Amino acid sequence: MSLTAGWDRATFAQHGMWITERMGAGGRVYAMPLTLRLDGPLDTGAMLAACAAAVERHPVLAAVLAERDGEVRLLPGKVPPSIRFEETPPEPGRLEDEVARPFDLESGPPARFTLFRLGAERHLLQIVAHHAVFDGVSKDLLLRDIAAAYGGSALAPLTPSCDEIARAEQGRVAAALEEAAEFWRPRWQDGQDLLLPGLTRTSLRAAPGDTVEFRLGGEVAAIAAHLGLTRFEVVLAALHTLLYGYGNTRVTVAVDLSTRTEETREHVGAFVNELPVVSGPAGTFAEFALSIREELRAIYRYREVPLARALGGISPRSALTPVSVSYRKRPAGDPSFAGLDASVDWMAANGAVRNTLHLQVVDEADGTEGAEARLRFNPEILDRAACEDVAEQLRILLAGIAARPGAPLDELPLPPRVVPAGRVVPAGQADHGAVIAPVSGGEGASGEGAGGEGSGGEDAELLGQVTAIWCEVLGVDTVQPDDDLFDLGGHSLTITQIIARVRDGMGVELSFEVFIDSPTVEGVAEEIARAR
Repeated sequence: MSLTAGWDRATFAQHGMWITERMGAGGRVYAMPLTLRLDGPLDTGAMLAACAAAVERHPVLAAVLAERDGEVRLLPGKVPPSIRFEETPPEPGRLEDEVARPFDLESGPPARFTLFRLGAERHLLQIVAHHAVFDGVSKDLLLRDIAAAYGGSALAPLTPSCDEIARAEQGRVAAALEEAAEFWRPRWQDGQDLLLPGLTRTSLRAAPGDTVEFRLGGEVAAIAAHLGLTRFEVVLAALHTLLYGYGNTRVTVAVDLSTRTEETREHVGAFVNELPVVSGPAGTFAEFALSIREELRAIYRYREVPLARALGGISPRSALTPVSVSYRKRPAGDPSFAGLDASVDWMAANGAVRNTLHLQVVDEADGTEGAEARLRFNPEILDRAACEDVAEQLRILLAGIAARPGAPLDELPLPPRVVPAGRVVPAGQADHGAVIAPVSGGEGASGEGAGGEGSGGEDAELLGQVTAIWCEVLGVDTVQPDDDLFDLGGHSLTITQIIARVRDGMGVELSFEVFIDSPTVEGVAEEIARAR
């Protein structure tokens, strides 16, 4: 899997995250920490060498992302990942500081390894990688390879190359793009309305986050077996039902879907795409859950196609929707290290959240003993007590579903309804009394600021030049000065192409922020005039 054979294309996920970082909307939210505790007589030299061997097998962990000619390229980094040993136990907050230390995708490296001595025969290996080169499955793959190398096994090189992976992905997406657009047009609405207890507003921007840890019981596996569903389908249907119980009649939850293929199943990397699952909950839970299953299976046909590539009107952002979920079913048990007792925190927190509320579930084995779960939330807009209520109400709902999976949704133990005005009343009771303003919209709204106050006196020549660039990149004949880039079908690739053409033709390096604040010909022209 060599990166040294010239320029290599980035995947869609890498391109999107690179753009988000350049716009200042990424940062800590893309840090993916992984901690491994080791008890026993550890050979520290062998452990550090095992980490280096794993990086050699997965050179994406040493890569950089850089724009060349309007394309984001994956290149071999000049600086290898830091792999170091600290003799003294970490001070309080040290591990959190390592997670918070920013990555620079253009200079690299996008990963770091630190082995801490906690005691005479107690160690902790902390790995932090940028999401652009890492995903949930990568955690299993990387620790498996480190364990094998520590045990003395040689790690064979991987094929295909990064460039071959990206080109194959782009070919499949191009072939499916038209059908994907037809599929998503009647489904997608870029709204941010959301009813949750204690919620003051919604957000699609990365922010400091907190977590509520809880456990899903064996009810998930029992419901799945009874209804012939997967455990993921049950969790997703239950989350939709919970949101319906709060009063959301049209429910949209973004899900992180794996885009791995047979060729990439052994590769560390970002093989994931976030796509929305939309529902109008009704009927019995069994009927509704089956409808969620059918919707998921329809979505799976287009799981590699980024929604922004299929549709216009979606600006770069940290998250697609205010509520999202990631579910990972991993192999039973933790990796085995020769002569050591090993335990892994598979959901180590990064101290950030990319939207309003994110449910993370890591499931193991047959699921009869339940699964670890965490709700990541933005404490500035949703307080901890309310989030703890959401976790408990999801557990109560699942227990009720397990007892009566064929019950109508409104007969299940739904949570208290949050009326649109923000006042909470028990489910099924009428709302009476004074109300306050509804929760609606929030940060990250698509296309805000379009047009502004006009071109600020920019002459027709500059507007004409910018308009010509937009027409060329977008493949259209005409563009109006106040047309929103994303409403015209623009996306992350469009932005890099416009920036490259302005830089090459006008000698101006555009600010990425202009494509969030004023994504119009007028806005770009004003930015060029200011930068000259």
